Amino acid sequence: MLRGSAALLRRLAPRISGGGCGNTTHRRLLPPIAPFLRARFLSAPTTSSPPSSSSAACHEEDAEDRDLPEISNGDAGARLSISVDRSGLYNPTEHSHEPSSESELVKHIKSIIKFRSGPISIAEYMEEVLTNPQSGFYINRDVFGESGDFITSPEVSQMFGEMIGVWAMCLWEQMGKPAKVNLIELGPGRGTLLADLLRGSAKFANFTKALSINLVECSPTLQKIQYNTLKCEDEHVGDGKRTVSKICGAPVCWHASLEQVPSGSPTIIIAHEFYDALPIHQFQKASRGWCEKMVDIAEDSLFRFVLSPHPTASLIYLAKRCGWASSEELEKIEHIEVCPKAMELTEQIADRISSDGGGALIIDYGKNGIVSDSLQAIRKHKFVDILDDPGSADLSAYVDFASIKRSAEEASDDISVHGPMTQSQFLGSLGINFRVEALLQNCTEEQAESLRTGYWRLVGDGEAPFWEGPEDQAAPVGMGTRYLAMAIVNKKQGTPIPFE
Repeated sequence: MLRGSAALLRRLAPRISGGGCGNTTHRRLLPPIAPFLRARFLSAPTTSSPPSSSSAACHEEDAEDRDLPEISNGDAGARLSISVDRSGLYNPTEHSHEPSSESELVKHIKSIIKFRSGPISIAEYMEEVLTNPQSGFYINRDVFGESGDFITSPEVSQMFGEMIGVWAMCLWEQMGKPAKVNLIELGPGRGTLLADLLRGSAKFANFTKALSINLVECSPTLQKIQYNTLKCEDEHVGDGKRTVSKICGAPVCWHASLEQVPSGSPTIIIAHEFYDALPIHQFQKASRGWCEKMVDIAEDSLFRFVLSPHPTASLIYLAKRCGWASSEELEKIEHIEVCPKAMELTEQIADRISSDGGGALIIDYGKNGIVSDSLQAIRKHKFVDILDDPGSADLSAYVDFASIKRSAEEASDDISVHGPMTQSQFLGSLGINFRVEALLQNCTEEQAESLRTGYWRLVGDGEAPFWEGPEDQAAPVGMGTRYLAMAIVNKKQGTPIPFE
């Protein structure tokens, strides 16, 4: 094998070096490289700013403003020397049996950065960390509840799902009680919210009979959990089969995205704590304007934040978001978070509601205005560094409800946007106070304590004043004012409850 390769190289050598057999010359001189191209390739690589715990430091100068090396005319036409790389013929590597401390996801993210010879956006980093098909945070594990990494409202109390059911039934009545309606939940988690919704509305047979349940979920692990939570069974229908929830008898389907859900029927969409996990772009104000914050590899091989030395494609979304803000609002901030995926998703929702009728309910923690530097990582119910051990912690950011409103309104003239209002106002208007009183009438003391704690966490503000639990346990903290609710509906249906 080696002998044959060496013979081949001997035959090729005259052609490459310029010699030949007899008087024949096979050398071909490549055309000279233009000076500006040589200057571009010979210029020093752009260095990234030093790491910072709170924000990225801006580069001292733009790469575009760097002085390029001067290339003389003689250099432009210089003869090129071409050599043959023989390293691939036989080059045994030293074998190490020590396991690598880096996870497969870390290696994958680093390979992307190295392949591009530069940093990646925070949005791309988030997308890999959360939904990478092999190692993403949401893909292969159950991250919800006390044993997971964080607790959502449906896991706090059954009353949350029941109140969402009240809202959905009221909207269905405003739609004219259609005989068929698509009930879509984006990112259903364990399926707890939907299960409580279906149990709470079980007495309203006409509503539950009209439902066709569609779950938008990319995690195979969570799909299996949702299947069990909704008490699903597979039924044979003709030559095929369908999945049915035995809670109410409604058919259930799973989809990777909203676009895959069949259209043509009136639609009720629920997006609870879905928008906060959509990948965001972060921008920082610098001497040369707004610069995008990126993720790069430091000299110690750890991840760090840097600022892009060049304009990035996502600046178009920054310009769009700034166009929706007042000059006073922009002057007060040094950082901006923009979520193109949220804008695009909202446009899809608005288009579907405009054509099919129905509405969408969005509940999440966020602000009714520009969001500035809110990205956070949570592992086992504790905040951790965003760049530490990617894939082991949840990444999320505050939802910009003002951006959602403008995105929906610009997408269609046939929809109306209502809210946001606080989660406390939303649940209170739907009757959660009456519901907790009814449940407290027939329960044990332990159940009563759980109900009071759950109620406070859903509608309260700050630590619960009634807490008398163990000293080593923190008092329950209310989410009532930190979470906001917003509705997008078809104008023909009027104002949805309880946004009157």
